[in-house]
Amino acid sequence: MKFIHAADIHLDSPLTGLENYEGAPTELIRGASRKALSNLVQLALEEEVDFVLIAGDLYDGDWRDVSTGMYFNRQMLRLKERNIKVFIIKGNHDAASNISSRIPLPDNVIEFSSRGTQTYHLDNVNVAIHGQSFKTRAVTDNLAQAYPLAEPGCFNIGLLHSSLSGREGHEVYAPCSEGDLYSRGYDYWALGHVHKREIVCAGDPCWIVFPGNIQGRFIRETGDKGCTLVEVIDKQVISVNHCSLDVMRWLECQADISGLDTPAEVLTRVKDEVADQTMGIDMPAAVRIVLKGESNASYELLAYASKWSDNIRATVMNFRSDIWVEKIKYNVYPPVHRAYDSLVFLTITELVDHYLSNPQAVEDLFEDVLQDIANLPGNELWEELKFNSPKRMDILQNTEALLIGILSGGAADED
Repeated sequence: MKFIHAADIHLDSPLTGLENYEGAPTELIRGASRKALSNLVQLALEEEVDFVLIAGDLYDGDWRDVSTGMYFNRQMLRLKERNIKVFIIKGNHDAASNISSRIPLPDNVIEFSSRGTQTYHLDNVNVAIHGQSFKTRAVTDNLAQAYPLAEPGCFNIGLLHSSLSGREGHEVYAPCSEGDLYSRGYDYWALGHVHKREIVCAGDPCWIVFPGNIQGRFIRETGDKGCTLVEVIDKQVISVNHCSLDVMRWLECQADISGLDTPAEVLTRVKDEVADQTMGIDMPAAVRIVLKGESNASYELLAYASKWSDNIRATVMNFRSDIWVEKIKYNVYPPVHRAYDSLVFLTITELVDHYLSNPQAVEDLFEDVLQDIANLPGNELWEELKFNSPKRMDILQNTEALLIGILSGGAADED
């Protein structure tokens, strides 16, 4: 017996804000979830699986139009032609209260109720699948405790959308402990909600798996995305393998520029890092470049960040035209000695040192700055600075490097 465990498809997720990024491949990103779902169906057909599990968040809230549901149905009909059943629970994003548009599902698709736990049987492979959908977006009850005990003689699967005891970056929904899951006596727990793949328990006493989402949607969802393919013989799991499904990959490339003297050397370092990170990736990629380290090149990079950001984007595009640079972050600093004879330099460094050693002074400084920023169109920077003291410290150090770079001649004229 073989089955696929997938979750968090977020079909046609409305990716707002992409238009604010220059050169963003908006159509590719918006269509990626559909292509990844098609890849999932193709994998199921090629592997001749017995059934497919979708552990919540098939959708991302109410549909903008009926085409979202129609596309899903067309993909499910491909599976129906091969007698492959699909079992679905609703999660926090597609809870019963979140989806107002409804169209009939193909009869090979079974959706679990939100009113209580249900059990479905596949007698041909001796499987019992237990599950319950979310009724509302914010389910804070421990649903696992209400799941029935394992049925003797069957391979028992629990289908659950849950954060377990909590996972970084995810709201705590349907919380439960690993012990709660063990107590049901199931062979495999097919979880959803956490977008990073994780094998919580590898078979002793049962399998507990988060497959991750099938397609990254923004920079916080980096790396290889897909589903889990499970093979069972005589009610024993013999393999649990990740299968890639994504059609566009999100990556963060950290380029350490420590010791480099010129921006030209930095461009070479960035190209090398992007080459290493994208080696073997045969699909378009969205990359965030993070420059870090202490370097003489920091002066000019910080003084003319816009100019060098354009150069970095061009360098990456010339290396591979299917890579889009989502953002460039400058976590770089000048050399630590900061030994300058000029009274101006001394004043700058003493002032910055005063703020770096006095958190309350930083709070007072930014209080007026934040008031001005709050009145500007958009509030992304305001939100970032309001609750982010480390970011404020970065700004102070970058400002110091910029001023010293310009005054010392370390930053070249744009002309």
